[in-house]
Amino acid sequence: MMMQKRGAAVLAAVALIVGMGSTASAIESFQERFEWGDLSKPTTLQGRVIVLDPYDEAVWINIAVFGGNAESGLYWQKIHPGKNVKFYADKSAWQELKKMGRSHAGPAAAKDVPPGSTTDLIEFVVTETEQNHRVISSVKKIPEVSGAMGKPLSISSLRLKDCAGKSEFDKACATAKQDLNTSPVTPDGSGVGMQYDVMLPGGKLLGGLIPWSAQYNRAH
Repeated sequence: MMMQKRGAAVLAAVALIVGMGSTASAIESFQERFEWGDLSKPTTLQGRVIVLDPYDEAVWINIAVFGGNAESGLYWQKIHPGKNVKFYADKSAWQELKKMGRSHAGPAAAKDVPPGSTTDLIEFVVTETEQNHRVISSVKKIPEVSGAMGKPLSISSLRLKDCAGKSEFDKACATAKQDLNTSPVTPDGSGVGMQYDVMLPGGKLLGGLIPWSAQYNRAH
């Protein structure tokens, strides 16, 4: 009788673990669909090529707003914030992707460690042919949007035509950023360009942390 109870307990534990695993997988699938939307039809995205997977003819691409900006051109700035997503590729797209990225992760114990990814910025067309199986059909390099050491270019400046092809130190670019950050509050609130500088976990707002922060921010 005791053995039967123990056996039943083991089976229940196994069922629970399997159930939790399937639930976690379902949640992950839901999250990816929620984040990236419906890719059942050809969709154009931008991102940076990170690591190639020659066995699956797949690639890990870092996707972030504006392709993942890097204020001073540093590698870590290009991939944070962002999310690495795995994509597969058809033959023609794979040939292009093989010219970019890193052939494998290259752990410290490996005899041959390839050079780091050049984080090429690309625009690509992808279709989700089945759940979580996203296939790239075409890919092309696009102009770099990151800054460089001594010539920084923040992610906010990428929205401003006055900053196109210029750095933060350019007078016209700096003025445009100042106008964005200090835009006045209209009576109906529709003209607020920036209400806060940073939002902390829990929704608390902080202002006055950036240059030219609007005066109405300081009340936060």
